[in-house]
Amino acid sequence: MKLSILDQSPISSGKTAKEALEASIKLAQIGEKYGYTRYWIAEHHDIDGLACSAPEIMLSYIGAKTETIRLGSGAVLLPNYKPYKIAELHNMLATLFPDRIDIGIGRSPGGSAEASIALTDNFLEQIKRYPESVKELLDFMYHEFPSDHMFSKLTASPLPNRPPYPWILGTSKKSALLAAEMGTAYAYAHFMSDNEGTNLVKAYIDNFKTKEMLEKPKTLIAVSVICAETTEKAEELALSGFLWRIQTAKGERTLGIPTLEEAEQYAFTCNEKDMIKEMRKKMLIGNPYEVKQQLIALKNSYQTDEIMILTIVHNYEDRNQSYQLIAEEVLSKGH
Repeated sequence: MKLSILDQSPISSGKTAKEALEASIKLAQIGEKYGYTRYWIAEHHDIDGLACSAPEIMLSYIGAKTETIRLGSGAVLLPNYKPYKIAELHNMLATLFPDRIDIGIGRSPGGSAEASIALTDNFLEQIKRYPESVKELLDFMYHEFPSDHMFSKLTASPLPNRPPYPWILGTSKKSALLAAEMGTAYAYAHFMSDNEGTNLVKAYIDNFKTKEMLEKPKTLIAVSVICAETTEKAEELALSGFLWRIQTAKGERTLGIPTLEEAEQYAFTCNEKDMIKEMRKKMLIGNPYEVKQQLIALKNSYQTDEIMILTIVHNYEDRNQSYQLIAEEVLSKGH
């Protein structure tokens, strides 16, 4: 099993965005040290508690402070941008950090409706154009425009020796079939979906069309995980993230990921307790052995060889230790 890291660069209560971004750099370095395959950082706009609005800037900084771990956007939100610019940005990264750059492509807004309007003139129209935009982006990166196309002689420079490795991210059948049609790898966000993900991954595999970039289907599953030395500690750490998600879902302005004390003192309503139960169903929480068994079960259920882990807790050291404990249990011991 391969393990990777998904980072939303959460801002903990009492911390600054700069401290959150510095913690993200440290997390990528820990991932490299303990054998994680890739580190992706997400794009969000004007969301309380999340610091990264520009993955490509963070990736350039993290790339300069790591040596081997693959780096990628998880995801760059393509409807907000022109494909040519995204191709240029990721080709630049792939030139600076050869054979280490992934480009995760997504279509969600990544923020409020107001943020979408501020980023692009007509977000809904760009959503409709999303398949064409993905095709255009891939054509720029792999030089596949027909000779009579107006962009056939246009270069998304600088051109790296090996293009960024493309992934389409999603939680729907549309995204699965688009990845299959385009011949890209597919990353399924188990942590944010109520769909039957195994069927979507199977649809991707069954419909996959071999292209230059990828000979056979390739998948990863992204899941929320919290690991600690004991089950009780892991469950305790999870409470801060639950409260933050509830506050965000209610549209409340927050100061970031709450402390454990704030979460323990919060009077959850019956409805909020039900929300936690639903969130808990999509998460893996436990001690190292328990988390390993849950990861193996998830791997077997999806028939994938790679799990990408998202961990949101208040304390950055607790987050780092969670990834370290998992790596020591899974990557060091094998299966």
